Amino acid sequence: MATIVGIRFQMNGKTYNYDTNGLEVKPDDYVVADTPRGADLGQVVIGGRTVEDQEEVQFRKIIRIATEKDLQTSAENRAKEKEAFTICQKKIAEHQLDMKLVSVEYTFDNSKALFYFTANGRVDFRSLVKDLASVFKMRIELRQIGVRDEARMIGGLGPCGRQICCGAFLDEFQPVSIKMAKEQNLSLNPTKISGVCGRLMCCLKYEQDHYEQTRKMMPRMGREVITPDGTGTVCDLNIVKETVFVRIVNGDSSEIKEYPLEKIERIERKPEETGKPSEPRQWERNEDDAGNTFDTENEPVPPKENSGRNGRNNPPRNREPRKNDQLGKPVMRENPNRNTPDLSKNDGNIEKVTEAAEKKADDAEPAPKASEPASKPAEKVTKSANWADAVQKMMDSMNENG
Repeated sequence: MATIVGIRFQMNGKTYNYDTNGLEVKPDDYVVADTPRGADLGQVVIGGRTVEDQEEVQFRKIIRIATEKDLQTSAENRAKEKEAFTICQKKIAEHQLDMKLVSVEYTFDNSKALFYFTANGRVDFRSLVKDLASVFKMRIELRQIGVRDEARMIGGLGPCGRQICCGAFLDEFQPVSIKMAKEQNLSLNPTKISGVCGRLMCCLKYEQDHYEQTRKMMPRMGREVITPDGTGTVCDLNIVKETVFVRIVNGDSSEIKEYPLEKIERIERKPEETGKPSEPRQWERNEDDAGNTFDTENEPVPPKENSGRNGRNNPPRNREPRKNDQLGKPVMRENPNRNTPDLSKNDGNIEKVTEAAEKKADDAEPAPKASEPASKPAEKVTKSANWADAVQKMMDSMNENG
């Protein structure tokens, strides 16, 4: 078992958990604790609480309770920081660097000085570090921070008139988006939703959870509800006050009234009106030996459709049968005007005509080669022409005999 407390080392800084190391400390006490940059003076802001020992989490320990000398050393360092701030500003002007000095911090043992600045881009401050080291005779470290960290260090008042959240109680900066302003029905004017740092206000983040939870309990826009004055339509919501603005129609005129959420009743529609069953049936699917799926009452479950590219089940399409599906194979019909000879009666004539055509083709002169030019193009005779003449004669003789 270990007792831990929360310690803050800067006025608006983050709170860290430390092991009391057997010391009796209470809130508002100043202690000297071990930090990554050495011993430092801090203030206890969260009282002690007991936690179980965990090997994975090892808390740093408090060295001692601060003495009068430690408090005096811390006060002297604060005075040196103001002087170092003025000197650093002069050096920045001499080197003509595009940077803005925000704060200066001395370590508790006076071994190092940290200078925090802001800039639009990267800055080459090597020559500035050499000049500061020659003046202060200690280790110099320059750190570039953002505009939100700058607002935390400087402090100030927000648009609401109170102290800015980051300088009062926020330990860490959470990401804030313009979507949060839309869900909270705020004006999207940048000057109205931005803080002193020029970024979106941090209060949009830690109020977002309340808006999301409250919106779930309230009716949606455009829904019909029952009010003490009758049935109306929801036209606006006030999440902070948890009230509903309802438009009630009276004849030809309408009136908008504000009602608390407790006085609003939703209209319960019947299943016949919505087209959905009041109590949807839950199926418990089982598989048999063959791999078929059935519910608990042994009724078959409709099979799944093939999923498309988006992974969803596509419903079956009731398409009409195509023309090709309705028609059978094409029917080959004979041409009545064409005279088709009967070849079975003239077998002998066909053989004679064929032998005469082959003999005539053999007696024909061969065609000239490609290298020898033809003397007369008309004397060219090919086998295809001979076959055509033979077939024509055969058809003429068959017509005469028929």
